[in-house]
Amino acid sequence: MIVVNYIAYILAIIGGLNWGLVGIFNFDLVNFICVGRNAGSIIIYILIMLASIWLIISPIISRGMLDLGCQYRKQSEEKNNK
Repeated sequence: MIVVNYIAYILAIIGGLNWGLVGIFNFDLVNFICVGRNAGSIIIYILIMLASIWLIISPIISRGMLDLGCQYRKQSEEKNNK
């Protein structure tokens, strides 16, 4: 699940940067990379949407914290289990 969280973060950052570029410069990075609106750009947009949904749902199913493999979470779980 840690790998999925990192992938979701990266996709969300790409989506955020793309929307920033669209808002400021009217430049769509995804359409530029995929050479227009085609199946490739639609797949990228769908992946970004799914990553955003995952980042909303993941903390809910993992007891309020997004697991990125940090030591703080492991220490707090050990304290709660004692």
